[in-house]
Amino acid sequence: MLPLISPIDAAALLADGKAILIDVREADEFSSRHVPAALSRPLSVADAGPLVCGSGIDMIFTCLSGGRTSANAARLAALAPAGRGHILAGGINAWGKAGLPLTGSSQTEGAAPLPIMRQVQIAAGALVLAGVLLSVLAAPAWILLSAFVGAGLTFAGASGWCGMARLLAVMPWNRAAA
Repeated sequence: MLPLISPIDAAALLADGKAILIDVREADEFSSRHVPAALSRPLSVADAGPLVCGSGIDMIFTCLSGGRTSANAARLAALAPAGRGHILAGGINAWGKAGLPLTGSSQTEGAAPLPIMRQVQIAAGALVLAGVLLSVLAAPAWILLSAFVGAGLTFAGASGWCGMARLLAVMPWNRAAA
C-alpha cells in the first residue's frame, strides 16, 4: 500500500522538484478547487495506464479528504514507480488547513454545478424510486428499471467506471463548468 505524507512534507518535495502531485477527483471537483501544482487524473481514468515521470520523482496522490485515495491505494500504487508513491494525508482539505495555497475557494464552489458523483446519486435514487413506484402503481415490469440501475451501480463500484457519470458529464450544465 501507499504511505501517507503530510501536506508540509509534500509541499517541500514539490518545491524541490522531487515529486508530482496527482489529484484523483473528477474534473468538475478539480476545477472548483485544487493545489496549483496538481495534475488532474480522475480515478475514472486511472486505469488508462501507468503515469510517466522522471526517475527519482515521487508521486503524491490526493483527493478532497484522503478517503478516495486511501480506498483506492492498491490501484494508485500500480501507477507509481515501486516505492515512489504516497497519499497526501487529509487531502486538499489538510493542505489548505496547513496554510498552503489552493486555487478557487468555497465561494466559487457554490457557483459550480453539483459534483458529478452527487448528480449520479440523485439520478440513480430518482430512477430506483420511480421504478419501485411504477411497479406498484402501474405494472410490475417497472421493477426492472430499479434492477437495471442497481446493476449499473454495482458494476460502477466494482470496476471504477460509471456510465451514468460519463453521461452526466456531457450534459450542458456540466460542459459549461468544464
